[in-house]
Amino acid sequence: MDVEKTITRKVGEAIGRFRMIRDGDRVAVGVSGGKDSLTLLEALLLLQKRAPIGFSVCAFTIEQGKFLAPIQPVGAFLRERGVDWTYVEDTPSLNLLMEQPDHGCDLCSRFRRRAVYDIARKLGANVIAFGHTADDFCESLLRNAMFTGRISALPAITWSSKREFRLIRPLVYVTEDLTRAFAHSLGAPVIPCGCSQKTGTVRRSLREMLADLEKEHPFIKENLLSAMGKIDTARLLDTRYLDLDDSSEESGFFPDQELVALR
Repeated sequence: MDVEKTITRKVGEAIGRFRMIRDGDRVAVGVSGGKDSLTLLEALLLLQKRAPIGFSVCAFTIEQGKFLAPIQPVGAFLRERGVDWTYVEDTPSLNLLMEQPDHGCDLCSRFRRRAVYDIARKLGANVIAFGHTADDFCESLLRNAMFTGRISALPAITWSSKREFRLIRPLVYVTEDLTRAFAHSLGAPVIPCGCSQKTGTVRRSLREMLADLEKEHPFIKENLLSAMGKIDTARLLDTRYLDLDDSSEESGFFPDQELVALR
């Protein structure tokens, strides 16, 4: 398999399907130091050269005090490749880490979101790209369904609250086995975040569950992604999408005794 060709094809498919990038856009890629965001950045740089529209790409990294090693090698790697890279130490996040070392992911995410928007403004970007992969989408769908009681997942494209930025996730069709192989082929320095190493989390449990299922069902992630794009609202329980006014025999009504038999 040509990993580079496969990834650029899948990223191009996502961009086209969801109209993620448009003529004249300036795309700021959030580089966390991991394999996924580095893969995303490289894929966008490759597509930039062959796309029928014009757009620019820049990269940024936010230091929140959770990298397991200095991030500077990533910056050196990107600058050697001619990438416009911005590194920012987010003081509020660093203070939070000192004052509330056991803070949850939600609070950290709010701090990061504020910092991302501030950086994007300074970079003159109108689009912000994140490196969430197909694995993240599948885990998000299962986590929301199993632990919050909602059928939802990550959005492939959405907007910031004031519609100042278009937020995109072009790796929606790219699995992590591909990003791992591609980052390795690039010789990119991968600097993990401490949060990714945590054990005993819901995310880790779902990841292990999917990995076990894939041993016997290798296309399970592809099927979950396909399911997210083929919602049959008539076969779910949300009454907003159900026709409850049909009193005919075909409306799905069962006498009490038949309901008992179905249990």
